[in-house]
Amino acid sequence: MDNQSVKFEKINDYRWRIPKQAGMKVPGIIFSDERMLKDIMKDRAAEQVRNAAHLPGIVRASMAMPDIHWGYGLPIGGVVATDIENGGVITPGGVGYDINCGVRLIRTSLYTQDVLPRLKDLVNMLFQTVPVGVGSTGDIRLDAVAQKKILTGGAGWAVKEGYGWQSDIDHCEEQGAINGADPSKVSKRAYERGNDQPGTLGSGNHFLEVQEVSEVFREDVAKIFGIERGQIVVMVHTGSRGFGHQVCTDYAESLVRVMSKWNINIPDRQLACAPVKSQEGENYLGAMRAAANYAWANRQVITHLIRRSFEKVFGERAESLGMSLVYDVAHNIAKTERYEIDGKERSLCVHRKGATRAFPAGHPDIPDDYRKVGQPVIIPGDMGRCSYLLVGTPEGEETFFSTCHGAGRLLSRTAAVRAMRGRSIARELEAKGIIVRASGRETLYEEAPEAYKDVSRVVDIVQGAGISKRVAKMRPIGVIKG
Repeated sequence: MDNQSVKFEKINDYRWRIPKQAGMKVPGIIFSDERMLKDIMKDRAAEQVRNAAHLPGIVRASMAMPDIHWGYGLPIGGVVATDIENGGVITPGGVGYDINCGVRLIRTSLYTQDVLPRLKDLVNMLFQTVPVGVGSTGDIRLDAVAQKKILTGGAGWAVKEGYGWQSDIDHCEEQGAINGADPSKVSKRAYERGNDQPGTLGSGNHFLEVQEVSEVFREDVAKIFGIERGQIVVMVHTGSRGFGHQVCTDYAESLVRVMSKWNINIPDRQLACAPVKSQEGENYLGAMRAAANYAWANRQVITHLIRRSFEKVFGERAESLGMSLVYDVAHNIAKTERYEIDGKERSLCVHRKGATRAFPAGHPDIPDDYRKVGQPVIIPGDMGRCSYLLVGTPEGEETFFSTCHGAGRLLSRTAAVRAMRGRSIARELEAKGIIVRASGRETLYEEAPEAYKDVSRVVDIVQGAGISKRVAKMRPIGVIKG
């Protein structure tokens, strides 16, 4: 079946229901407006939302954010929660290959007029300092003992090794390391792929951007986040690299073979799963958490390299340049969280695949200095338009406090390369005042602005639906792509 056979019911201007059909345990809910729904229907993502509604133990609904597009198993932009005590499952296809792909935002005390005269030097320095591209490797080489420390320590390991500040840890989701990581559940091949990649950006849609805060929507919240108009910030988007990819590969394959043991029947083997409370489920969760911590360590080392680059270009210490971390959020992860379902508080396994956590004001997992306003939510767009800083809301409980994670692709990478061939994307961006450096022309074709939905429209929908609220808008002026 394909999207043409998926039936939708309009709930309101920002929500669409896929009604329960045979085998579905819950309905599907897609957050979209009518115009964007037409883009969503261009691939098989809605079918994947429907398929995920068959997962054992799923509660409330199989959900998808407006940046939804086709992925492996669960669509990118998908949110699924399963009841752990009532047969709820964990599925690698609901987390994705790039485990804990995430975004972090670093503020500075610099302003546009300070950076523009040195922008090319800064972009070149960042490109030289932060390894990028397929298979890129860094200066850190890990033996088995050190690698296991990363897998349990995450960003904290990096800070202890001199790659950052304690305040960085305070402003990371999970303080940069999720509990329950089990390095013994990671394959030898994953260790091999990860031993020289900490501090590397990678390829594809991963990026490092120097941005200008071009608009502030909520001055009160922005002030608490340390953000103001005209300020220069740096955004980083990357994940667990080859290490996390191998973890997903290993378990996506092995769980296919054990589903019959649990009498699990689902319409898509890419959603291969096991009960959270099973040895197989625990094994995957232990390995997934290890990969998540690897990703936090990776982004932390990159933060150190960014600060070094700014120090070299501007001749000042990173501390005096005000280069503090605003926040770091994951968007490919599964976590145990408690929610009220049918009048009872339950422990759920919340899968967020291409979706971002967005806790509201007062939540105990938010840093102390942000608790009275809510968790920062970082939503990157394409390299030619803009990105957003948002904040979580109480209304977000509907989606297990989840929101979108980016713009979402309109064109596959293959289609984008075919459509952009012959153009100079770098020259086009420079004409807009954006300096870009990339490891190859193909990457710029794949990541051209036209390959993505307009992130402003995506953010309008989550704002309209009430699941997160705009705080500030940032426009890119310098871009590093893998």
